[in-house]
Order: sequence, then structure tokens, then C-alpha cells
Amino acid sequence: MRIAVVGGGISGLVAAYRLRTTVGDDADIVVVERGRRVGGILYTGELAGEPVDLGAEAFVGRRPEVPALLRELGLAEQLVVPAGRRPLIWSGGSAHPMPDATLMGIPSTAESVRGLVDDETVAMIAEEPHRPFAWYPDADIDVYSLIASRFGAQVAERSVDPLLGGVYAGTSRSIGVRAAVPTLAAALDAGAPDLTAAVAAAMPPPSDAPVFGGIRDGYRVLLQALSERSRARILTETAVTRLARSTRGWVVDPIGAVDAVVLATPAPVTARLLRTVAPDAAAAAAGIELSSSVVVALSLPGDTALPDNSGVLVATGEPLRAKAFTLSSRKWPHLGARETALVRASFAKFGDPAPLSWSDDELIAAAAEDLATVTGIRIDPLEAVVQRWPGGLAQYAPGHLDRVAEIESGTADLDGLALAGAYLRGVGVPACVASGERAARRLAARFAPQR
Repeated sequence: MRIAVVGGGISGLVAAYRLRTTVGDDADIVVVERGRRVGGILYTGELAGEPVDLGAEAFVGRRPEVPALLRELGLAEQLVVPAGRRPLIWSGGSAHPMPDATLMGIPSTAESVRGLVDDETVAMIAEEPHRPFAWYPDADIDVYSLIASRFGAQVAERSVDPLLGGVYAGTSRSIGVRAAVPTLAAALDAGAPDLTAAVAAAMPPPSDAPVFGGIRDGYRVLLQALSERSRARILTETAVTRLARSTRGWVVDPIGAVDAVVLATPAPVTARLLRTVAPDAAAAAAGIELSSSVVVALSLPGDTALPDNSGVLVATGEPLRAKAFTLSSRKWPHLGARETALVRASFAKFGDPAPLSWSDDELIAAAAEDLATVTGIRIDPLEAVVQRWPGGLAQYAPGHLDRVAEIESGTADLDGLALAGAYLRGVGVPACVASGERAARRLAARFAPQR
């Protein structure tokens, strides 16, 4: 039995590992990755002689997938949680505490954003329940259109955009309500009389559990364990050029005939490979756009007086070049114990890929200058590293869930084919892990266990 996993990101590696545990030892599992390494946008580099994640650096800790996987792989001791400090929002040329009691930055009360927005906007939020409101079940609009019309543009640009920028490298104008805040859409579908009531209904219950989690020695620990435990043959720098049906099952060029395939590729690659075998699904996948970003990691003297916050998120419309800073040494206790201070700066978002073309020196200078602006302190990097992520994140635009439904229905009858990836049902690491698990289960169901 031969199974191809096309794409060596976290989704593909999880699929390969889970296939090994369910299908058995005799399967020939081949992971085909067009890049020079596996991991996709999970990448642990090195700065000041220590590991540092230069892609995703955290995961949603209240989802079970990553902690469960770490335990299964014998890596439970690698799980770390943040120190509990909150981020700031840079807006109007000054820093503001991130509002409490919000849903993806959408306030549940007017008072929660007082100071971040002007008094007129606070009044607009307070009287929102008294204005006529219409919502059509199953409709999907961009987040900006909903929030700006009910709570004002300042809420969208100063409170919501900074959070969406961190998750999707997009803005409220490029992301749909159903994909970004599904609980809010569900409350609206259920008949909430206004946006204020819908936010209140959609708020998660209070919890003392950490919102985020991380991996002490970086995501490379997880990627290495998955690669080794999958016992897959991993072919890097190998692009799949064609996918076709065959009498045996499938043909995956350039590796040849296989019994089954997991496509764990970005949406545009998936669209290209499905073009002849599932044209409707391919068309839907082709409609999913990608956003690019850049991470600049700075090593600073250990006594640098960084704010006692986890980071600084930048509101839309600010003259800064960076869109966010993670004050990693403040956010993560294990990083705070190092001799040098660590800060990550993020650049570029959907519709603004220009920073990818800047030189490393220009990006490092911009990161240091913008960090000095938002912290009010002198920034003297000891060392820096730049990581570009062209087309790294799918944009969950309005209608995204409909596109995903078309992709899934258009491939449902293709025996021996499964899809996985961040463009389907979540861009975060837990969602990608779940995606790889689902793909493996779909294929494993057609094979009898070999042990």
C-alpha cells in the first residue's frame, strides 16, 4: 500500500503520522514537499544562540488538539503557557490597554472601549440596541461592514483590525463574519435583536485557563517528532506537477502510482492539482486568496526596559510600518529567563505586501524605529533575523465557508483522496492538526488495519 501526502506543513505531517498509527507499519507513506524543509509556516530559527519561532509562535490553548498531540508524542514537558500579561493597542499615536470583554475585538459594552475610541463612538455603541437592525440568516458580509455600521469605524479599525491582523494577516474589510467570529454569526442567525445582544450571547464563558500555549524549544520539536514517528519517506524540493485517477487509484507526478492521496497544500496549489479530477472544487479553491507577511526577530540587551505587556498591536491607519510587536521576553516566562530580550515585529498584511520587497536591513531598521516609537525607549538590537512568508495565510473572505463546502462536496466521491490545510476550517495550528487528523481518518477508513 502506497500513500502520498502532498505538502509537508503541519497538516500534512499530522496526516502522515496519523496514517501510520491507523493503517499500520507496512504502508509506504511518502510526504512530498516543494520547499527545502517541512513545516510550512511553522519554522524555528536561531537568534543569539537560542531557538526562536519565526512563523506561528503560539496556539489557542483552549482547543485540545495540540496539547493532546504533544502528550501522545511524549512531549508534554514541552508545553508552556504565557505569563498572563495583556497586549497594548497603538492608536492615535499612543498606547492603550487592550479592551476587556470583547469578542475578537468587538466590544460587549460601550465602556469597554472608552479611551480607545472617541466619545461619539462610545455613545453610538451604547445606543445601538435602540436602532433598527436587520440580519438575514445564512448571509455573510465582511466584518468591517457589520461593525462599522453598528458600532462605528473606529471600533473596526482600532479594536478589531489589530486582532484580525494577527490571526489572518488581513483586516476587517477582507475577512468574513462567519469565518472570523462563527459564534457571533450563530447568535445573529438565532434571532439576536441587535449586535450588542449578539455579542453578549456569543461571548465565551469565563475561564481561568490560559488562552494560548506554546512549545518551549520551538515548533521544530513537534515537527521533528511527527516526521520521525510517521516513518514516512520525505521528499523535499519536489513539486507535484499532476494528479490523475488510475486503475490502481491515483497518479501523483513525479512519484508515480499510489493507492491514496492527501492534498495538504495551499488553496492555489490544491486548485491546480484538482483542475482535471474535480473542476468544481478546483474553481472554489481558486477563489481563496492568500496574504503575505514578514517576521523580524530582534535580540536586545537583557536590561532593555520593555513595557510589562505581552505585545503591542497597531491599529489601522497609523503611520507605523510594523503591524504588531510580540514582546516575547515579557509574554513567555521561558524566554524571559534568557540573557537577552526577544521581540518579534510583524509586517505586511492582505493588500499591502510591499514589506516583502524591502531588504533585511530596511526591515530591521523599521522594526527598531517603530519599536522605539511605541515603547518610548532606545532600541539597540544586538542581533536580528528576518523571515518572509509570501502567500503564508489564507484569507477567509465573505462566503469562505460556502467555498469550503463546494470544495468538500466536489471531492466527496473521489475514493482515496482527502484534503487538509489551513485554507479549510481554520488557520491556527490546532485547526491544522484537526485537518490532518480528519484527512487521515478518511483514508484509513478504506484500508483494513495491517496489524
